[in-house]
Amino acid sequence: MLAKKMMRDIFRHKAQFISIFIMAFLGVFVFTGISGEYIGLEVDSSNFYEETNLADGWIYSPYLNDMFLSQVWYLGATTEMERQMVVNSEGDFENEPEITLHFVENNTISKFYLIEGKPLDINDSNGVWLDKKFADAKNLKVGDKITFKYENYTIEKEIKGLGYSPEYVYHSSPVAINSDPDKIGFAYMSYKAFPEDSVPYNVLNVKFDGTPDNYAKILDYRLKGYYNSFIEQSDHPSVNRFSQEITKHKMMADIFPVVFIIITFLILLTTMTRIIAQQRTQIGILKANGFKNKTITLHYMSYGFWLVLVGSILGFILGPMILPRLFYPSMMRTFVLPSWAPVWDMSFVYLMVLIVAFSLGVSYYAVSSISNEKPSIAIKPKPPKVSTSGFVEKLKIWKRLSFNLRWNYRDTKRNKIRALMTIIGVMGCSALLIGAFGLYDGMNEMRDWEYGQINHYDSKLIINEGASVSQVNEVTNEVNGKTIMEGTIEIQSDSVKKTGSLLVLNDTNLITPTDKDKNRIEIANDEVSISQKYADLFDVGVGDTVKWHIRGSDKWINSTINKIHADPLSQGLIMSSDKLENLGLNYTATSIITSEHVNRTDDTIKTTITLDDIEKSWEETSETMWLIIYVLIFFASILAIIVLYNLGLMSFTEIEREIATLKVLGFKSKDLRRLLLTQNLVFTVIGFILGIPLGLYILTMMWQSSGDSLYMIPSLTITNVILTAIITFSISIIVNLMFSGKIKKLDMVESLKGTE
Repeated sequence: MLAKKMMRDIFRHKAQFISIFIMAFLGVFVFTGISGEYIGLEVDSSNFYEETNLADGWIYSPYLNDMFLSQVWYLGATTEMERQMVVNSEGDFENEPEITLHFVENNTISKFYLIEGKPLDINDSNGVWLDKKFADAKNLKVGDKITFKYENYTIEKEIKGLGYSPEYVYHSSPVAINSDPDKIGFAYMSYKAFPEDSVPYNVLNVKFDGTPDNYAKILDYRLKGYYNSFIEQSDHPSVNRFSQEITKHKMMADIFPVVFIIITFLILLTTMTRIIAQQRTQIGILKANGFKNKTITLHYMSYGFWLVLVGSILGFILGPMILPRLFYPSMMRTFVLPSWAPVWDMSFVYLMVLIVAFSLGVSYYAVSSISNEKPSIAIKPKPPKVSTSGFVEKLKIWKRLSFNLRWNYRDTKRNKIRALMTIIGVMGCSALLIGAFGLYDGMNEMRDWEYGQINHYDSKLIINEGASVSQVNEVTNEVNGKTIMEGTIEIQSDSVKKTGSLLVLNDTNLITPTDKDKNRIEIANDEVSISQKYADLFDVGVGDTVKWHIRGSDKWINSTINKIHADPLSQGLIMSSDKLENLGLNYTATSIITSEHVNRTDDTIKTTITLDDIEKSWEETSETMWLIIYVLIFFASILAIIVLYNLGLMSFTEIEREIATLKVLGFKSKDLRRLLLTQNLVFTVIGFILGIPLGLYILTMMWQSSGDSLYMIPSLTITNVILTAIITFSISIIVNLMFSGKIKKLDMVESLKGTE
């Protein structure tokens, strides 16, 4: 009987209970969907790294002889090591793609992962194992021949296998910043495939016990001067970039569902409180007929329990099945893994149990006020709350206020929970919209800042490593350009060490550094500037000293910071060529930039990239971030619709008797509609205002999770606030108009009847 009663009650208040179901579903759906995606990425990458025995670190040195290996082994922490010769080559294709060659000693650390063909044979001097994405882009297959050009060598091999490498989950280079497989790739070969008898190994892959910091200190103490640099696994460009991507998704999974879950409980609390207040007489009758308090309590607790449980189970099932497949296509264009599969985690079950337990607690709180009352008391209607004059009503201005404002103020005092639920719901909606539009504005601002205010060149010509100074100067004069030097460096201050970029400029207006306010700054010939992001990470400022070295060189430089520049996409140091040479380092131009539109490839120029190409590549790599923004906007709008619709329905049903009374007293429908609209708008305004700082906080957390390579100051734009206000208030007004139409159809006799 009670089950039938529950079904009737749920159907009678279907709008509120559907809202509870949807909010519970969305909270679990978003959490499990995004968590299943990022946990799946963690599991898939971890399995890939483990299966291929990814190195714990890479030691770069030109002295990788047996004596050096013995010294590394005597460090005591090294458990495995393998030498490789890693060089950049050009593929014999029309666009001369850059292919990184690995001549491996035994393929035991950072192993080639085979997809098709034969396993890598260390005794095969005629075979090559090629990057599958590159092979697909060039329509190559197992058994085809491929030719590489490296320095004075021309190496032609037969493709024996296609696959992936744990060192190239993310692959980028100056010639293709968006991992374009048509322009960049990698290949693995046996050391016996090298065209000389003696292989000049330059990289030592190591596995070790203990922490990377301790290993680096021991390595530096024992072998300082005999190696150029050491990179730990977490700082490897591929590992680091993929880890940053996972962090962004984890942040979204941790923050986003919380709003939905809180609103679920608030809607459940207000709905159950209202139902129990309306059914007070029924509860008294049930008690009078012998139903125990425990039975009645469990009956009302079951209302929210079943809906939240079903919604949670549905979200648990569908979340990991649907949401990851929205993100995978864009991610697969940037990253390479042999497996892309979401994971169902035990944390999903814990969340479901927590939500269901809280729903029971909320329902119990709502029914506890009447469950212990005697039948003779419970069967009587609850006396209305005594309305007392508060501080505001005693002010002189109170009598000057309109009836509309006074009525709404007193109605809010009588229904504090409903008002609180509405304000929190609108606040959550506004915060998510502020965060989403803030990301949208930030991404556009980042693009305009980098490619409009800092970089002004049209074409960037990448110089071949073997090009002479005279050849470079000749091309520079022909295109009316300027040379620059770009490189990868390691920067250290106290115990903090980061990998960054080095930019060496030669008196040019084609690249103009800016400060964090986007104002142009001048970096003098004798000055060194550090990016604002790294200044914050290292906790340094003008006058402080940092230590750095160019990747591949063992010469560390101590530099005093003279300026701090801000760059949204590149973090590191900027200086002039004169300053670089004064520090004892050679200036070697890596690119020529020009305001002219150039497209040339020859012995001097490896490839040419236009600023439009770079901007387009950046748009492609940031596609996942755009998807996050659209998902945020979509679900924030759904949240606003559900919350405000539920508020409108609840407001109307709770004050139905009061509205009928006012109609009897002569108030017109338009006046009553104004009453409801005023209340709705006031709550929306309060929630909107409170949502702005919360949205800014969410936006700050989103940018902080973007990793060390991106720098952006979270800010609110007028456009952001206006768009958020338009969406929020439009939904509020539309929902209000939906319910105000019911005022005309209100049955005043039915509404004013007492308890029968």
